[in-house]
Amino acid sequence: MKDILQDVVAKTHALGFLTLVKVNSEADTTTIESMAEDRSVILNSTTHNSVSEFNGTFGMPNLDKLALHLKNPEYQKDAKIDVVNADRNGETIPTHIHFENASGDFENDYRFMNKQIIDEKLKSVKFKGAAWNVTFQPSVAAIGRMKLQSAAHAEEPTFNVSTKDGDLVFSFGDQSTHAGTFVFEAGVEGTLAHTWSWPVAQVQAILNLDGDITMSISDQGAMQISVDSGLAKYDYILPAQSK
Repeated sequence: MKDILQDVVAKTHALGFLTLVKVNSEADTTTIESMAEDRSVILNSTTHNSVSEFNGTFGMPNLDKLALHLKNPEYQKDAKIDVVNADRNGETIPTHIHFENASGDFENDYRFMNKQIIDEKLKSVKFKGAAWNVTFQPSVAAIGRMKLQSAAHAEEPTFNVSTKDGDLVFSFGDQSTHAGTFVFEAGVEGTLAHTWSWPVAQVQAILNLDGDITMSISDQGAMQISVDSGLAKYDYILPAQSK
């Protein structure tokens, strides 16, 4: 279980803008949802295998605290990390994770948020799907080039996406400012009839995650970056801003 906890923290808390997670676990599947406070990013994730220690729906708040427990050297070898359940209104639900080192003299409890509270705090935003006009797997080189271009235009909070002559083009700024353009992916299938913009910081943070990355862009104004960590597939949906 420690592996999936570390994976979830790395794919949410570590990004800097996903601070609260909703978990729904059933017999065959475990799903994880989150959303940035400004709704710039919506996360829908499904684990490849159901997490047997989880049961029902609950929230994981204070992810910085969970991250500290998972990194604690006291819990790196032969530690006991267990989900604790309790009966609430005739239903058995997970209430917290108990951390205990090998010698039993260093303990911590990380408390979950109950279903009613997490449902209120993280109201699900259902993504109805989109027709993806362009889908590809970005290269390490392309992600590196984006870092260079965004550093050169650090004053720009967003970047523009378009297709030109079969290439996917990212651009920063406009005719009234310092501006820069580069080909992010050459020879893509599909075209974009509109130019949309997306937040630089959020997109770069997601592209920096470990895992197999697939990027999809819709002419309807949506971008999806999927990251498969081997333990779960994380779909980050980013609504666009019209230019």
